[in-house]
Amino acid sequence: MRRFGEHVSFIATTPLIDPGSTIHPVMNTFTNDRPECVPWQSSGEPEAPLPRGRRVSVVLPCYNEADNVDELYDRLLAVCAEIPHYTFEFLFIDNASTDSTVDAITALIQRDPRVRLIVNARNFGHVRSPFHAFLEASGDCVIGMCTDLQDPPELIPQFLQQWERGASAVLGQKRTSHESPFFFALRSLYYHVASAMAEVPLLEHVTGFGLYDRRMIEIMRGFAEPYPYGRGMISEIGLPYVTIPYDQPLRKHGITKNNVYTLVDLALLGLTSHSKVPLRVATIMGFVLSGLSLVVALGFLLLKLTFWQALPAGYAPAVIGIFFLGSVQIFLIGLLGEYVGAVLTHVRKRPLVIEARRIEGSSSSSTLS
Repeated sequence: MRRFGEHVSFIATTPLIDPGSTIHPVMNTFTNDRPECVPWQSSGEPEAPLPRGRRVSVVLPCYNEADNVDELYDRLLAVCAEIPHYTFEFLFIDNASTDSTVDAITALIQRDPRVRLIVNARNFGHVRSPFHAFLEASGDCVIGMCTDLQDPPELIPQFLQQWERGASAVLGQKRTSHESPFFFALRSLYYHVASAMAEVPLLEHVTGFGLYDRRMIEIMRGFAEPYPYGRGMISEIGLPYVTIPYDQPLRKHGITKNNVYTLVDLALLGLTSHSKVPLRVATIMGFVLSGLSLVVALGFLLLKLTFWQALPAGYAPAVIGIFFLGSVQIFLIGLLGEYVGAVLTHVRKRPLVIEARRIEGSSSSSTLS
């Protein structure tokens, strides 16, 4: 298993690696305390690439997925049988499920020592809980996928193949989805708008399903984000990544945990984490509306002085102006509040999750205080 400090091969930073292209690796090193730093290559000729590690962690966040756990596990076993030269661990993290999800995973642990389980003390949300499991995984690379069977584990061999070729992240990208066409189109529109405003190119139709190299994980850990936006962090880091398109199926069992609030929450998180454009637009709108109000006021004054008797003052212009400016102010205050809330979340430095217990092989269970 590869240790920190050993040589790692990387390729040129391009968002897509053509399988037929020639990759010229450059040998780099990094240390455990500063994984983001890579020293200059000491020799003029690149060294031969060293093989990557063989230990793979599969992170499986779940919440009320008792009906999906066994089927997902069987499909993972079938995939592992195709690539026996890798060693796998399956790390489930349960977000305080109210059904029998924990019991179903515990039964798997009795049969397979590679299965591990983290049980959260409460529901910490769909952002913090999976990221905590990523940081707790021990593999040379970490594969993240949901347990709702909408992320096909059959793509794992392709992920590993691209990782061996030098990609620091290999991401599943939804080509189509069997969800509502309206929601898929709405997501596409959001991605275009967010990418246009973001300081770095954001990934479109990427949900976190994919493979992440150990170095990528350690750099993410160094961000110390209490409410991380993983897709944006990948773009922010800038290491080479590959996207693999797939068609997302419908959920077979259970109901989706995403709702309008969670989708809006992720959308605002992506904007506030990687763009100051909304704040600048708010400032520009303030100047424009101030100038427009001054022009309207002067124009109305001139009209009143010119047509003193024919133009009654009336209440309509005043009421319309007050309501318009009031609505704009409320919107801009709310926008500013999103940024203030993001700052508050960061400075409080609360842990990602609180673990209730961990369950591992040999029926060992520990309660964490």
